[in-house]
Amino acid sequence: MKQSSSINPLERIIACASYLTAGMAGFIWWIIAILIKKNVKPFLIYHIMQSIFISIAYFIFIELYKLVFIIIAKIPVINAIMFFFNTVITGPLPLFWGLSLLQVLTTAIMLYLAATSFMGIYTYIPWVSDIINTNTGRK
Repeated sequence: MKQSSSINPLERIIACASYLTAGMAGFIWWIIAILIKKNVKPFLIYHIMQSIFISIAYFIFIELYKLVFIIIAKIPVINAIMFFFNTVITGPLPLFWGLSLLQVLTTAIMLYLAATSFMGIYTYIPWVSDIINTNTGRK
């Protein structure tokens, strides 16, 4: 994790809000910056792109999980195991304040990323950050 001190508070707030809104706050800010011809700093681009990438990856994972669950639910013996897994890990059985285990994990990761971006840190997430660094020309 690399911390930068040359980041103004507004950029830190936008980077933090980007994680908390699944990338939408950062994306809207980026569009506004393009329209008013304002230069967006690499710190903000990095966190906007990373929040959007993580949100899309999470959505794709959940949709694929639903598809696999629907297919496996048709198999007689395995469907009981999948029912237990779905109930405890991702399903309706609330484990922590009404959230499933997967929701708690995802929320914790996004809150961690939001907090570190608010502190002005380039947070490293294996594979995800490598893709973002390569595509933004940072590395």
